[in-house]
Amino acid sequence: MKILVTGAAGFIGYFLSKKLYEAGFEVTGIDNINNYYDINLKNDRLADLKQNCPEFRFIRCDLADKESLEDVFKSGKFDYAVNLAAQAGVRYSLTNPDAYLQSNMAGFLNILECCRNYPVKHLIYASSSSVYGMNKKAPFSESDSVDHPVSLYAATKKSNELMAHSYSHLFNIPVSGLRFFTVYGPFGRPDMAYFLFAKAIYEGRPIDVFNNGDMLRDFTYVDDVVEGIRRLIPLAPEKNDNWDYERNNCADSWAPYRIYNIGNNSPEKLMDFINVLEDKIGIKAVINYKPMQAGDVYMTYADINNLNSVTGYKPSTSIEEGLGRFVDWYRAYYKK
Repeated sequence: MKILVTGAAGFIGYFLSKKLYEAGFEVTGIDNINNYYDINLKNDRLADLKQNCPEFRFIRCDLADKESLEDVFKSGKFDYAVNLAAQAGVRYSLTNPDAYLQSNMAGFLNILECCRNYPVKHLIYASSSSVYGMNKKAPFSESDSVDHPVSLYAATKKSNELMAHSYSHLFNIPVSGLRFFTVYGPFGRPDMAYFLFAKAIYEGRPIDVFNNGDMLRDFTYVDDVVEGIRRLIPLAPEKNDNWDYERNNCADSWAPYRIYNIGNNSPEKLMDFINVLEDKIGIKAVINYKPMQAGDVYMTYADINNLNSVTGYKPSTSIEEGLGRFVDWYRAYYKK
C-alpha cells in the first residue's frame, strides 16, 4: 500500500514514517524543512530514515505550494494520506500569526483539494487538544463544544476540522481528524516544555514554569501515538445514513468523517513531570515560577474511548519510561 506522510521530517512524522515502512507500506514523505526550530534535527531524522528505510522516498515540498503538492499526489497514486505538516506551537502564534494562516489553512486546503482530485481510501490529519480551549469538563470528549479557542493555533486546527467535514460531505472523502495531546519523546521538538527544561537543566540555567506549576497535562509518548495512527489507517469511516441530526454529535457525521482524541488518558501534574525529568537527568532544576501565559490552558485530559472502540488503542508508556528514553536520547545526541 502506498502512503503519503506530510511533515515527515517532523517529530511525529519521522516516527510514523519509520513505523509504516517497517509494517510494509511504500512510504513517501514530504516536508518543507522550515526553520521554526533547529533544522539539524529535521535533517538528522531524515538521514536516519534514509539509512534504516532505504526505499523511503522523500520530497521537499511546502503544502502551500499547490502545484508542487498536486505533482506529488499525481505521481504518487497514494492509497492513504496522513497530514501531519503544520505550523506548530501555541505561543509562536501570538507573534507570527501569518505563518499559521499560510501553512495550517491554505496548506490544508491544498491537501483536501488533492484528495478530491486524486482520491485516497482514507485521509488522516492532525488536529490538536488545543481546540478544547478552557474546557473544564474532564476528561475531554470529542462530543464537547470546541467553539471557544484561546489561541490562533487552536483556531486554525478547529478550522481544519470544519474544512475536512465540508470536503467529506461534498466529495465523499473518508477523513479522520486526530486531536493530539502533548506528545513527547526522543527526537522531539525543541520548543516543547520538556525539551526546554532538559536543555536548561543541563546548561545550569533556570526553567520557566507557568501558572506557578499548577497545571495538568495528558503527556502522551510518541510510540503510543504512532501505534494509534497505524491502527486507524485501514479503518476509514463510512457514511452514516442513520446519523441522529437532533443529537448532533460533534465527533461524527452523516458523511464519512470522524474525530478522535489520541492521548494518554492520564493527566500528570506538571511539577510531578518535572520531578521525574530531574530524577532521570540526575540534576535538580532551578525554577522560575511565572503566571499563566496568554493562550495557555490549565488542563488537558483525553477521553480515548472512541479511538479505543474502533482500533483497540490503549497507551502503555509511563512518564518514567518515556522520559527515561528521552533523556537517554538527549545525552547521546548532544553528548552530555
